[in-house]
Amino acid sequence: MNFTTWPTLFVIDVEGNGTTPPDLVEVAALPIRNGHPDKSTAGAWLTRPNRPVTPFATKVHGLSNQDLADQPEWEEIADQVHDFLGTGWICAHHAHVDYRVLKAHLPDWKPAGVLDTLRLAKATYKDLPAYSLDALIQHVNPDLTRAPAQRHRATFDAYAAAQLLITMAGHYDTWGQLATAAVPPGLPGTPEPEGTPTLW
Repeated sequence: MNFTTWPTLFVIDVEGNGTTPPDLVEVAALPIRNGHPDKSTAGAWLTRPNRPVTPFATKVHGLSNQDLADQPEWEEIADQVHDFLGTGWICAHHAHVDYRVLKAHLPDWKPAGVLDTLRLAKATYKDLPAYSLDALIQHVNPDLTRAPAQRHRATFDAYAAAQLLITMAGHYDTWGQLATAAVPPGLPGTPEPEGTPTLW
């Protein structure tokens, strides 16, 4: 895989407050440059939700209402997140969930495409008993010694998904092959079927 052919790509992860629909409490966006996660230019935001964080959500990601009390409200950082992501591609594990939540908070945001490491893993490793992020970390055994924070924080999970993406990309020859395997149907970036008729 020639990583220099990749478009602008951010591996993202979002954490919510546990309500339905969720309010965001954390967003991470980790650029992939030349086949490596670039922590030096990554974006990470904490935000105080409109509704309190539920005890269950705090148990999962460790962020409490007290932790977020002094953080900006989403409206204060939305433009910054929007400008950071721009029109680049995004990647996430179970990407339609992260995409749907982030799109609800950034209605004018239009990524060029969406890669899903869950979908990619099912195409790359066809016989695994499970495809959760934890199961794939155990199977691939990526180097997570430089991952920020801890599991279930957005920064850690984005870093882990980035390492999985880079490893799985080695099973494909071109960006087009990777996108075909990794873009969920109906999400931005879905490759056009070969032989699709055009108006011209």
